[in-house]
Amino acid sequence: MEEPAEWAKFRYRGRTFNELKMISMDELISLLPARQRRSLLRGLTPAQRKLLEKIRRARVKASKSGDKKPPLVKTHVRDMIVLPEMVGMTIAIYNGKEYVPVRIVPEMIGHYLGEYSPTCRQVTHGEPGLKATRSKMFVGLK
Repeated sequence: MEEPAEWAKFRYRGRTFNELKMISMDELISLLPARQRRSLLRGLTPAQRKLLEKIRRARVKASKSGDKKPPLVKTHVRDMIVLPEMVGMTIAIYNGKEYVPVRIVPEMIGHYLGEYSPTCRQVTHGEPGLKATRSKMFVGLK
């Protein structure tokens, strides 16, 4: 997979995207905000480890087959922090009802996956009058 030109201009706390990909996990953790830093210092949960392995396998598989399209990985793990190795992937994040496909870009580094898959939608009501409620469905039309 090729990286778009605008990713070269991206900087996270003074580091370019290529530098972020090369630094160790400990150095990356020191750059993250406090909540994410604390979460990663405590260690990844088994579900997060499994997701990371699935992402790594999908990336290797895509590079071997020479696909231009990023691989899709489905997950329920909404509390996973976006790491530089995830950039370029498309991850389908479960929102409680369906999987929402999200393309990971460098600006998402340090955020949680769940932030990009909203669990609630704004309620839009139907037409007022005869079709407003279920009880009105059986009223004879005049």
